[in-house]
Amino acid sequence: MTTTVDAHEIAKFEAMAAEWWDPNGKFKPLHMMNPVRLDYITTQIAGEFDRDLTSQRPFEGLRILDIGCGGGLLCEPMARLGADIVGVDAAERNIPVAEAHARQSGLDIDYRFTTAEAMADAGEQFDAVLNMEVVEHVADPLAYLTACRQLLKPGGLHLCSTINRNPKSFAMAIVGAEYVMRWLPKGTHEWSKFITPEELYDLMTRAGMTPVDRKGYVFNPVSWKWSISDRDLSVNYVTAALKPEAA
Repeated sequence: MTTTVDAHEIAKFEAMAAEWWDPNGKFKPLHMMNPVRLDYITTQIAGEFDRDLTSQRPFEGLRILDIGCGGGLLCEPMARLGADIVGVDAAERNIPVAEAHARQSGLDIDYRFTTAEAMADAGEQFDAVLNMEVVEHVADPLAYLTACRQLLKPGGLHLCSTINRNPKSFAMAIVGAEYVMRWLPKGTHEWSKFITPEELYDLMTRAGMTPVDRKGYVFNPVSWKWSISDRDLSVNYVTAALKPEAA
């Protein structure tokens, strides 16, 4: 079985596993960004599957996969919205952390130590695949995105966020986040592995998906908050793509 797992990248996140749910720890940037991530994810899923987000459990009946689930920061809200959620991570130490927090929260979530490729080989299928801040850490982005497409049911929705590659992203995502603010351990990201929106659209198309949307996540250092932008994709951004019905 082929794998796109990069052992060096996985080791970085294994070392931080216990801190997933500490809003002031090494994953502080994700905790700060999580509200806008969730807003985009829930809006896209609701729109694609005609769900009413004001209802009690709008994602009831939808099977959703979160690849690189970490400690479960996205899995738990998806479960609360009624989804049948599966969270997978190639960093083994993340899984017991996620399972323990889900138990404390009274949530039933299927967490697994595995990879996208292994699940695709097993024939697993999902209505939506969440692929947040993972593609810049894999060894072969095209092979990885192809596995993501295989995991989708025909007409399924793929949501993928990552970091642009330009001087601004180097200044903010690496110098700013790792060296100045010390939000992340030094070496968490490699600028050369960042992917531009055009490159990601091309990769998704070559993997057999149809890109349909992209937005930027923008951090405001004055208000100290993240927001979603239609135009500013200069650093963090998110995309939506569909698997063709006939695929």
